[in-house]
Amino acid sequence: MDRYDLVIIGGGAGGFGAAIKANDLGARAAMINAGLPLGGTCVNVGCVPSKALLYAGEVLHAADHHGVPGIELSRDAFDFPKVVQAELDMVEELRGEKYEHVLNQLENITLFEGRGRFISSNQVQVNGKTVEGEKFLVATGSTARVPAIEGIEDTGFITHIEALKPKSLPEDMIVIGAGAVGLEFSQMYSRFGTRVTLLRRSKSIFKGTEPELAVRLRELFENEGITVKLGVKYRRAWVENGRKHLSYRSHGREMVVTGDEILLAAGKDPNTNGLGLDLAGVRTNGGAVSVNGFMRTSQPHIFAAGDVVDLPLRLETTAAHEGTLAARNALTGSEESIDYDAVPYTVFTDPQLSGVGLTEEELMKREGICSCRTVSFENLLVQDRLLRKYPQSHHHPANGGAGQNGDQPEDEADPRHSLPVEPVFGAGSRRNDDNKEQEHHRRRHRVHARVPEHGRI
Repeated sequence: MDRYDLVIIGGGAGGFGAAIKANDLGARAAMINAGLPLGGTCVNVGCVPSKALLYAGEVLHAADHHGVPGIELSRDAFDFPKVVQAELDMVEELRGEKYEHVLNQLENITLFEGRGRFISSNQVQVNGKTVEGEKFLVATGSTARVPAIEGIEDTGFITHIEALKPKSLPEDMIVIGAGAVGLEFSQMYSRFGTRVTLLRRSKSIFKGTEPELAVRLRELFENEGITVKLGVKYRRAWVENGRKHLSYRSHGREMVVTGDEILLAAGKDPNTNGLGLDLAGVRTNGGAVSVNGFMRTSQPHIFAAGDVVDLPLRLETTAAHEGTLAARNALTGSEESIDYDAVPYTVFTDPQLSGVGLTEEELMKREGICSCRTVSFENLLVQDRLLRKYPQSHHHPANGGAGQNGDQPEDEADPRHSLPVEPVFGAGSRRNDDNKEQEHHRRRHRVHARVPEHGRI
């Protein structure tokens, strides 16, 4: 029976972060991977391929809307299958370079290909082989959620996985859900030439940002020809005359939308089924693994990281860092954690929606006060001055921010190409002795500046 200092179940961002840290610490570790190839969601079916296709859509959009007199561009030579194949080739290359090659360089890590399952609190079985460990890390990621819509299974649908390798371009697409995946893929396919209808249960196009930015983003989508329906209640799905139909209720009316394809982007479910967590004594919460701030589960020697846990954020960047911290905490006894209030995010629409820190609503719930302002970069002479004054903000940059794949901006965002900034808990909203009297009286100062209504913003 093989015995390791650390057994890692999962070969995505969280698992790789843990493997690299374990190897650095000189620990003998096993990595067990099944499902997606090495690298998990980000490189295979997430951040990397989606950004390649988003850029292709941006180029097409620029050809039609560049706004430069004297230049006429055409999309007549647009070869959709060739664009998709180039994206898939890039994924294969980067998976080999950034994951397979890296793993081969980790001399203390042994890879097991197969589905791992706990058979006791210190043993995992994979391909009929028992692997024993001192410490464990569960980093099995998540799967696209299938919402409870009558007939959706029989009607058929695609997730982000299939949407990244389509054999043909649909004329019409129904997108269910408007998180990062729903927003990015809606705009991407729309720019490829698909008629897109975006449906969302919430009354906001994106949860977790300021209302002003969500409203502006919706306007931008609608200006590009994307139909956006918010606050809907899904009824049922069916196929008729070779077309997919979805009925929903909106503002008291029964509506029906049709399309060649339905894309599900209604969230993610943690991959815990079949892991044998009950045999290991690991508690779960709504299917997700329950952990404390140090990534430790209900079993002190078992840790978890990434999309499989019940923590506030599900980003590639947090998953990788959680895996790193979990391995360090497990192997050294340290108690390191992440301040999720300080983790930036980006939704790679064009322009991009990004943020860091608390929203006004969140701050009011937590602290009871907020002095908040909406400011347009367009009206600022020095962008950096605002960023220094309001270090925590939610904004819409043209290029920047660490997002789902942790990409860092190559250049500062052009202030001409940005939406309003929502400073939330920066210098202008800190609590101190002078404003204690505001505990029960909200003060809000908001400055609205003009946002460009034409061309790229």
